[in-house]
Amino acid sequence: MPEKRTLERARHDKAEGKSPSTQAGEFVREEIEHVRKGIHGARSTKQAIAIGLSKARRAGVRLKSPRKGTTSAATRRQAARDSRRGGMRAHRPSTTRSNATFRALKREGHSAGSTEALSRQARSAAARRSKASRSEAAKRAAATRAHERTVHSRQTR
Repeated sequence: MPEKRTLERARHDKAEGKSPSTQAGEFVREEIEHVRKGIHGARSTKQAIAIGLSKARRAGVRLKSPRKGTTSAATRRQAARDSRRGGMRAHRPSTTRSNATFRALKREGHSAGSTEALSRQARSAAARRSKASRSEAAKRAAATRAHERTVHSRQTR
């Protein structure tokens, strides 16, 4: 179950009209924090991100399932199932299964949340994208920063 603060942040992002991936980022951030604080571990940074995305889908963030060829069919099916569940509280996993998952994660290491591991993950993810795609994202980010600056300066006057 995501923390109340995470749900509020994601809701705030949605209200501001931010993309589903930005909303989901709040859940991923929470998961990385859990690994760092030692609440549980993760085998890899990728696993911690996947757990965060799954939580986001179950909380109602409208994230698409991964495209064919990027992940296994089972992962895509699970993502679709999480999305369908989004927002509903009806079907909860059994306590036994939930505890088993948590205990398994407890046995994993905590280096997946380190700055080095996150940096490595970000670099490898960026390397899979085209130059044009990265450039476009950077331009969008710069435009957003400029917009945030003007909005923020108006509010402080």
